[in-house]
Order: sequence, then C-alpha cells, then structure tokens
Amino acid sequence: MTNFLFWNLAGKDLTKRIRRIADCHQVDIVVLAESDSSDDDVLLALNDKPQPDFYVAPGLACEKIRVFTRFDPSFLVLVHETDDLSIRMLSLPGAMDVLVAAVHMPSKREWDDKSQEFQCTALAQEIEYAENTVGHSRTLLLGDLNMNPFEPGMVAAAGLHGVMTRELAKRFSRRVKSRSYKFFYNPMWGFFGDKEDHPPGTHYYGKSVQKVFFWNIFDQVLVRPDLLSRFDVRSLAILDNDGIDTLVDRSGRPDKRKASDHLPIKFGLNLMMKGSIE
Repeated sequence: MTNFLFWNLAGKDLTKRIRRIADCHQVDIVVLAESDSSDDDVLLALNDKPQPDFYVAPGLACEKIRVFTRFDPSFLVLVHETDDLSIRMLSLPGAMDVLVAAVHMPSKREWDDKSQEFQCTALAQEIEYAENTVGHSRTLLLGDLNMNPFEPGMVAAAGLHGVMTRELAKRFSRRVKSRSYKFFYNPMWGFFGDKEDHPPGTHYYGKSVQKVFFWNIFDQVLVRPDLLSRFDVRSLAILDNDGIDTLVDRSGRPDKRKASDHLPIKFGLNLMMKGSIE
C-alpha cells in the first residue's frame, strides 16, 4: 500500500506533528500547503531517526505545494505545474503508474463563488492535458480545494465532475450537449455530519451571517474511475490527532492555536502489479 498525507499548515511550524503522523500512518508521500518551514526543516523533522528515509520531490513553478517522499524523487516525474497546481507521474518499480495532482485553490476570502467555479473548469482542463500527455487517466487529485464537495465547481460536468458514489463514477463519463465529461469519484461526501470515528469536516468557520455551514470539507482527495479498484476507501480519514497529541480543541474544532485551522487527510492506494512484492 502506498500511503498519502495532505495537510494545509496555515503557515505554522508543525514539522514535529508531520513526523508523528508520517510515522503513525506509515506515510510514503507527504503533500503540504501553506508551509512556511523550509524544505530542510521539514526533512530534518521527517528524518529524525537512525535511518533517514524521506526526500524532497522538487517542483519548478508551484510554490504553494511542497512534496516529500520516501521514494527516490526520480519516481515522481513532473508533468505539469502552475503557481498552485503540481502534477507528477508516480512510477514505482513493479507498480502501476499514476498521476498525482496536488492543488491549493484560491480561498473564499480572495475569490467569490463564481470565480472559484470557473477556476475548477480551468483545473479540469489542466488535469486532462496531463492525462493526454501521459496517455492514461489513472489520476488522483488531492489538496485544499477551498470548496465543499457539493459546490458547483466541484460537481459540474465542465468542472471537476466529482460524484458521491462509486457506482456513478463507474460510468466513467457522461455526455452533456454532445460532449463527454470524465467523472471523478469524491469519497469526501461521506464525512459530513455526526460520526464517532472522525470529525465532521476539515475546516470550521462560524460567522454571524444568514448562511453558514460551520463545518466544511475543503481538503479532499478525488479519484478517477480508472483507479477505483486501487483506492482503499477504508484507509481514508480526516485526522484529529498526530498519533500523540490532539489537533482539535475542547469543542472538537481544528485547534488553530496549537496546530492548523485545517485538519489533515490521509489515504492509501494499492499500486502493486499482480505478482509483484510490495
């Protein structure tokens, strides 16, 4: 199993907590947003052990996303980058090649709903460009989308086209006005509401206005239908602790004083080919 972690750090020095999560969940690829710590400081924390095993997977144009991996960085080949999007081809020995698209979309404080919606269309086009470049659609998208799974840009056919069930995603695409649009499966829909085993979102925002959701799921992973059989939905979790200390306050909300105002997510993919030894 190849395990992933995404966390928006909100500019905090959380390197020790990142290391704890990586150790606790045997994370192989760490993707960070809003990290003000240097790559060296993150590596020092991740490799604070007798046998260092994490490396930086450098990008070129994307300063908003930082990637660290237990694998040789040459196994994460850069395919396409913008200022807030980094798409890599993960090619492990004996494993299926996949595209890993990591993004940090503009926040609601900076962009209105319509601007975010149109940006999702642009993001979908960039992902399809990368898929056409490598010749397959075995793609996962992860990051801080700064939108909930139900918002127009996330669900629109011309946007990210993220659907809430595997059965819908297994249709692979649907046609609208004679044009075919690929699906993403978005498992984050299932995390809303009261459940005992995880928080009801990744970000909490309560403002004295008429419409407020309080809990939001801005931090997400979406999976193309081609990867459904490899995606371990049981491994997907919104984390409320780093393995030792809590990441939430007494109200169960993200503790932005001691940690980040976003909670991290983790998940796993089984990428090994039949007959290979993981």
